[in-house]
Amino acid sequence: MGILLRPGPEHLPEYCAALEKGWSPNTTRDVSAEELAAISDDPEGWLALLDDPEAKGGDVTMPDGSTVRRIPGFRSFIWDDGFYGIINLRWQHGTTDLPPYVHGHIGFSVVPWKQRQGYASRALAELLPEARALGLDFVELTADIDNIASRRTIEKCGGQFVRVITAPAGLNEGELALYRISLTSA
Repeated sequence: MGILLRPGPEHLPEYCAALEKGWSPNTTRDVSAEELAAISDDPEGWLALLDDPEAKGGDVTMPDGSTVRRIPGFRSFIWDDGFYGIINLRWQHGTTDLPPYVHGHIGFSVVPWKQRQGYASRALAELLPEARALGLDFVELTADIDNIASRRTIEKCGGQFVRVITAPAGLNEGELALYRISLTSA
């Protein structure tokens, strides 16, 4: 049985509880307060934005206050006997290229109290067929250079180290390890 879940209203209490404990689904900055406010204001609207394959959700505000065009994507909850984390897939139709402000097709974050139990690896492995179904030949992921756990997760799922890149302005500080996972059959 899979651990990826497209969330509904019944899953929001556990997600909000994780946010209230200080966990953030964004690995570059703490967005827990923003997420809680958005869910409180419009839970149905927030849930609708989690699945946005046509990028209809409007522009995205970056940490520096600038806005950029949203690209297609969706977020799934990592769920076993409760909320364990989040994984997302983003892409552009007809290409594997990403805009410079997006540093990977896939991002994931597991709540601290469920880390090191294999949930990120299982979630990433389950997400790859969905990326393939979108016509992507490969996906790219990044991890902070010193985030050994994320790097191992990516490698466990077939990720090949490509190179070290400088984090896009306004997203991270420092260098990132860029990985590529091929989605084509040999």
